[in-house]
Amino acid sequence: MKIRKELWFGLTFMAIIVCGAAFVLLRADTITNGHLGLLMLALVVVAIMLGFPTAFTLMGMGMIFTWFAYDRNTTHTLDLMVQAAYKTMANDVLIAVPLFVFMGYLVERANLIETLFKSLHLAMARLPGALAVATLVTCTVFATATGIVGAVVTLMGLLALPAMLRAGYSIPLAAGSITAGGCLGILIPPSVLLIVYGATAGVSVVQLYAGAFFPGVMLASLYVIYVILMAWIKPAWAPPLSPEERAVKLPALTQRITADSSRHALGSLLAALKGRRNADVPTAHLLRQLGIVLLPGALFALVAITSYEAVTTVRAAEQYDIQEIGAARSSVPESSGGLQEPPSDSGGLQEPPSEGSGLSEPPGAGVSEPPGAGAVQEPPGAAPAKAAPEPGAATAAAGGATSMPAPTWWWVTFAVIGAIVALFYLFLSFARLEIFKMLLASFFPLMILILAVLGSIVLGLATPTEAAAMGALGGFLLAAAYRRLTLGVLKESVFLTAKTSAMVCWLFVGSAIFSAAFALLGGQALVEEWVLSMNLSKIQFLVLSQVIIFLLGWPLEWTEIIVIFMPIFIPLLDNFGVDPLFFGLLVAMNLQTAFLSPPVAMAAFYLKGVSPPHVTLNQIFLGMLPFMGIQILAIVLLYMWPQIGLWLPQLLYK
Repeated sequence: MKIRKELWFGLTFMAIIVCGAAFVLLRADTITNGHLGLLMLALVVVAIMLGFPTAFTLMGMGMIFTWFAYDRNTTHTLDLMVQAAYKTMANDVLIAVPLFVFMGYLVERANLIETLFKSLHLAMARLPGALAVATLVTCTVFATATGIVGAVVTLMGLLALPAMLRAGYSIPLAAGSITAGGCLGILIPPSVLLIVYGATAGVSVVQLYAGAFFPGVMLASLYVIYVILMAWIKPAWAPPLSPEERAVKLPALTQRITADSSRHALGSLLAALKGRRNADVPTAHLLRQLGIVLLPGALFALVAITSYEAVTTVRAAEQYDIQEIGAARSSVPESSGGLQEPPSDSGGLQEPPSEGSGLSEPPGAGVSEPPGAGAVQEPPGAAPAKAAPEPGAATAAAGGATSMPAPTWWWVTFAVIGAIVALFYLFLSFARLEIFKMLLASFFPLMILILAVLGSIVLGLATPTEAAAMGALGGFLLAAAYRRLTLGVLKESVFLTAKTSAMVCWLFVGSAIFSAAFALLGGQALVEEWVLSMNLSKIQFLVLSQVIIFLLGWPLEWTEIIVIFMPIFIPLLDNFGVDPLFFGLLVAMNLQTAFLSPPVAMAAFYLKGVSPPHVTLNQIFLGMLPFMGIQILAIVLLYMWPQIGLWLPQLLYK
């Protein structure tokens, strides 16, 4: 059988690595199993870089070196493989992977992205670099809904790249915006990477999702700020949209009210609703338009009223236990129900007779209080306990509720939202009303789905698996609502979901076998001993680990880095006092370089596959470099202020 040249090259290269390692090991004083573990790690990385399948490379190398570690005992080696596979099959967290992936593929095929991009770039038309900003926002929303990097980059490459090139945008800026925005799905929940990291490191996926939310928003905001600054500093890179490109066509019935799209919508609709002005426009159409116009105000009033009651009302049960500590014995008579001393004729254990109703020393006791000590004794019946009741105690005892002032954050939040709503009505023209209707049809359904899924996870209403199931159902209903749910779409979504899920699960099986073999050979102990011998501080360890992960992101994808190297890093965290949750957030932000860093920048190849012929791969790489720098800045900010990622998990779960 003829072997391809690429395979010959790969096998020859691996043989050179083995011969070189054997030469080095033979010159060593002692060869331990730990050295064999490091050799296995080197061979796995080289084999993956040469293009061998990751999962089966991990399994193959793990089985071969496990066989050596068990002194060529085939039975023990096969037992290890079976146990590793069963451990992966019994991992409940991985059930969320196919469900989230299925939701993503269904949302992708609902074809919301075209309407979403058009409505966002019209809404942001007056911003510098409006098309690039709309691209980043669309990628952020769509990446949050799907979490599939290849799908987001490919779709935005088909939709946004031609629009930006027609508008005269710089090719590197346009390509960088698409690739960087598409990779946000790696970090922003519901991210498959966070599920894989949580299952590998034993960290709660719920807390990872809560912790990754604000770092993801921060990174997307830094991208947008960079694009706006570059468009402002160098207008030739991102020319403003022409009036024709910003124009919004009014519906036929609306044109009967006015032909001027800049006319104020609310006043015109109210004027057309009365008298003879609505003779040519059905009243039902006017009422529908008014209902859409009044929707933001009604929603703001509803949320403000309900949240105000929630933050200002204090139920009696919240103060009941505190009041019982100091006042129960003095206010409840002995004849009342509850725990009390047995009667004196019961023959049981009882206090000696005394004149007071409280506990006192018997007459003539050897130990007595000195003169003047009566000032610190409890008087009979402890009556003064009623003199200073807790605030609100009477109300709590009566079973009612008391109120408290609304906190400052509530006033600030709703003052800002109220100002936005007021500006919305102040500048609401008929053109902006049409843009708002487009957002209602594309942006808000996705946001409701995302908030329902993530909110149920973060607030503890559902596990990630349960929320993923509801998200899959939501994606199914969303595709049906937009009349995109056909048998072909369903079959394709199921097939792609099964393909992606099988890849992740086989990676976990291979990772489990590889990690077991690496630990069995003592490779983990050798690495730990080497790292600890360097006497690194916590800061030095974090910098070293993130630099290693950053460099590994060039030749390897995030899946390979998580399943191969995280089992090596995780046991070292306790030695340096690093929170695995915080480390996971740093890794998740760092691993986006696996899709943005050459030579294996998969996002660049996704975009190149759908871009015009004159867009070169070097131009795409050039556009990605500034966004890689922004990622490094975001990692530094997250390290300097860890509460960006830890505040929400600590608020909700600590």
